[in-house]
Amino acid sequence: MNPALPWWKYLALAGYYAATLPLRVWQERMRAAAGRSPVMVVYYHRVADDRANPWTCSNRRFEQQVRWMQAHFDLVSLEEAQHRIRSGHNRRPCVSITFDDGYAENLDRALPLLIWERIPCTYFVCNRQVMSGLPFPHDRELGQFLAPNSINQLRALALAGVEIGAHTRTHADLGGPIGEEQLYDEMVAARDELAAAIGQAIRYFAFPYGQKENMSAAAFRVAREAGYAGVCSAYGGYNLPGDDPFHLQRIPAGDQTLRLKNWLRVDPRKLRLPRYQVEETAPAEAEHSLEVTCL
Repeated sequence: MNPALPWWKYLALAGYYAATLPLRVWQERMRAAAGRSPVMVVYYHRVADDRANPWTCSNRRFEQQVRWMQAHFDLVSLEEAQHRIRSGHNRRPCVSITFDDGYAENLDRALPLLIWERIPCTYFVCNRQVMSGLPFPHDRELGQFLAPNSINQLRALALAGVEIGAHTRTHADLGGPIGEEQLYDEMVAARDELAAAIGQAIRYFAFPYGQKENMSAAAFRVAREAGYAGVCSAYGGYNLPGDDPFHLQRIPAGDQTLRLKNWLRVDPRKLRLPRYQVEETAPAEAEHSLEVTCL
């Protein structure tokens, strides 16, 4: 969700951003020289010229943000982002663009712009919506009946080079009480059905809601065992060279360009955000288990 900033917060953020930008530019150069430039992943939901829900970004604002990112960063695929993280060395800050949920309006102007400009994009969708045509429950609660993408549209996007990703079957919260059978259905069976429907392998998974409380060690384990190349969260944070490339932290985009710029020009306060990681341990009673830690 990306609600509008109150005017006083906007002014405070604008002042902070302007005052710290010279230092940020200098620090960016120092990180580049040391091969420590961040690898950033942003996410949108819906791009349209209405305000149907709080996570809608206007077409004009989206194009402005894309042009700004083109001018300041390498725009890369998730695969390239992982390569730069895994290598432990990155000399130029880069951004990977992703979408969650799968709203039909994204096909009006946003996705055609990315395809025309040959900008990589990963598009995470929920099976129930794209296979049934039903709107999301969280939109219906707002009185909005917004159409999801269809399977035919997703096939066309895949043929155009857009990477389609999995976002569970039902937009489920995977951090709550959920059994192994349901985890498998939401993360693996749904992925396989989606891949068969669009004729493209599904390599990446994005956690619905994506906050730390919406993830679990069990879900990470299922994702690894299922052969996913990587998973995406949505609580913010930078991916630095040498971090775990399997877990990609994402930064919220949307209709607030100043907030996005503040994130992507590396707010020094946000560099200190704890990183959610899943580590393997070997207790005496089990050959392997997973432990969630915040570093």
